Parts: sequence; C-alpha cells; structure tokens
Amino acid sequence: MINYKKTDLNEIDEIIRCRMEFIREDMGPQTSEMEATIQAQLQEYLTNHLNRDCYVFAAVEDGRIISVAFLLIQEKPANSGFPHGRVGNIMNVYTVPEKRRQGIAGNIIKQIMDFGKTQNLDFIELKAAPMGYPLYKKLGFEDACNRCKEMILWTNK
Repeated sequence: MINYKKTDLNEIDEIIRCRMEFIREDMGPQTSEMEATIQAQLQEYLTNHLNRDCYVFAAVEDGRIISVAFLLIQEKPANSGFPHGRVGNIMNVYTVPEKRRQGIAGNIIKQIMDFGKTQNLDFIELKAAPMGYPLYKKLGFEDACNRCKEMILWTNK
C-alpha cells in the first residue's frame, strides 16, 4: 500500500537519496566529489528549510520513499498578478523507474495543489520536463504566458 504524506526531518536521508537519483537521471553521473558536495548542501538546506519554506511531499511504500516532489514557497512584493505575494514553485518531481506511469506523481502533485490553497498561494509554477508535461496539463497547469523572457546569469563559472 502506498502512503502519501508531507515529509519531516526524520526522512532527510530518504529525501536526499531521491534527489540524488533525480540528479543522476537528469544530469548524468556525478563525480564522487560533486555528489559529496551536493549531499552536504542538501543536508544543511533541508535541516534549515524543510517545512518552513520548502516542503517535500512523498509517496511511501514499505517504508521507502518511491516518489517525491518539492514545493518551494516564496514571498515577493505583491502586484495585480499575485496580490498576496505568495507563490509556489514545484521542482524535483521524481518517481523510481519501476513505479512510473501508475499515477503516483499525479497524486503527489494533487496533494501539493491542495496544500497550496491552504497556504494562500496566488499560483504554483513549475518547469515541465517533456516526460511530465502531459501530466501537468491533465492536472490543470497551463503554459505560462509571460511578456518577459526567462534569463540566467551563472555567477560561479
């Protein structure tokens, strides 16, 4: 039986395991030095942020997390597009390969959507990978229409 839940500090090791599996699958194998760096940062980050402004929702089967999704909540200066100034960002949606296409990630996203309503979020956004795009559309997410172009400046390269 699968149990859906919001995780807590007792599950940091399992959350990190899933996050590392996500990274390996998304970005390829990492050097042992890079893995150690990422794991140390995740340990510190989750200790300081879990269930404060970062929430990790999970599906657990036989005591093991088989699927996760992160929800980051950010407060911004309000405008007419988000009058409460609170927005959510879903990231790192991951399901172990043998459990994919069974509705598990969809159930987690629904849990996040319900939680977002209780948190007075104006909207929840995400960046959809090709594999997840049909699921998010089915759940009601829309393609963002933005007059501004998303850009990035890498400050550590």
